Amino acid sequence: MTIDSFVLAGKSYQSRLLVGTGKYKDFEQTREAIVESGAEIVTVAIRRTNIGQDANEASLLDYVSPKEFTYLPNTAGCFSAADAVRTARLARELLDGHQLVKLEIFGSPTNLYPNMPETLAATKELVADGFDVMVYCSDDPVQAKMLEDMGCVAVMPLASIIGSGMGILNPWNIRLILDQISVPVLLDAGVGTASDAAIGMELGCDAVLMNSALAYANDPIRMARAMRRAVQAGRDAYLAGRMPKKHYLAEASSPTTGLIHTSAAPAAK
Repeated sequence: MTIDSFVLAGKSYQSRLLVGTGKYKDFEQTREAIVESGAEIVTVAIRRTNIGQDANEASLLDYVSPKEFTYLPNTAGCFSAADAVRTARLARELLDGHQLVKLEIFGSPTNLYPNMPETLAATKELVADGFDVMVYCSDDPVQAKMLEDMGCVAVMPLASIIGSGMGILNPWNIRLILDQISVPVLLDAGVGTASDAAIGMELGCDAVLMNSALAYANDPIRMARAMRRAVQAGRDAYLAGRMPKKHYLAEASSPTTGLIHTSAAPAAK
């Protein structure tokens, strides 16, 4: 069977599930959930997670090695282009020249919705500085196309508000984005359970990213396993091509030709 991989910033990955490293009870649980998810790419909030900034605290690097997983540092917690660019450059320094970064700029600390004007400004600067930029963005197909044209390696429209678990609130916009851009589209934010991930993949998304859905589950390890299976099932369903929806069957599901019939109609009772 042909391996169904996807390419991100020139590197091929077999897992289409990306997972975060925050919000777990400890680094041991973080690692266990990541391994169970089958993810190859892990996101790291540089402003919240120790990867060497504090030598006196436990480091994620000791539990989730960059030699084993691709690190995707993100700028979560930033509210301006200037802060995001500075954070991305810090990540590059801490990770020995690592160029891949997930850009996140929030408009409000209460809902974490993306601030798109600041996001576009930061994208322009980071791309010019040689970063491979993946962008957390609104589900606006016009702005998604703008991000592709600016040189992003992937766009990551939200399914719903970060941490809400509300699932995909506007599948039509996600479909519009998928129809008009050629870089990978990763569903980001708002996934709550396995069916949300499967629907995202059935729409045609290249991958799904999540953190809260795993870390806040009653059993994060079991949920990680469920998400791995859901992403694969959704991808298989997308590739298989679903049957069209109908209000009723236009024809019988079983053929009627070639069946044995009596020559005379049954007598009336």
